[in-house]
Amino acid sequence: MSTTDTPVEDEYQSATPSRGLEIAFAVVSLAFAAGYLFLATQIPLRREAAAGQMDARFWPTVLGVAAVAVAVILLVIAITRQASSREDVERIQPGGVLRMAATLAIACAFVALWSLGSVVLLGYRIEIFPIAAGLLMASLMLVYGHRRWLSLIIYTVAVTAFVYVVFGMLLRIPL
Repeated sequence: MSTTDTPVEDEYQSATPSRGLEIAFAVVSLAFAAGYLFLATQIPLRREAAAGQMDARFWPTVLGVAAVAVAVILLVIAITRQASSREDVERIQPGGVLRMAATLAIACAFVALWSLGSVVLLGYRIEIFPIAAGLLMASLMLVYGHRRWLSLIIYTVAVTAFVYVVFGMLLRIPL
């Protein structure tokens, strides 16, 4: 190599460490976890559980408390330690931002549909959750590249039926 040649720069250069980014992520995580915990405590109960028994709020509350604890730990680490290197961070993949936006839109549509609970159509009461959950699963699988229709349908129906039977019918958690 002569003195006029320059080495080809690596197109996958690592991102620079950023303490502000880590603190912002920890704060957003803490806010999200606190909001989730608040919503978990607001779950309506058909009847209060007896002492020592679990009700519909138990596991969501446990998950919320764990999420808040992890977010607080992340915040403490982000504030007290030096920013970690981000050499393992890759560039944004083509279509990545579009997939993320589609995922958020699909999730919002799912929550909006699920909040309806049930509808009465031609005199029949129809539960919205299984329909919304099936559409959520199928939509996300399509957004992330799954194209085989048979497995798309089988997986979507199987997972939706499992969730509905276990939580809606067996555990009687209002979906």
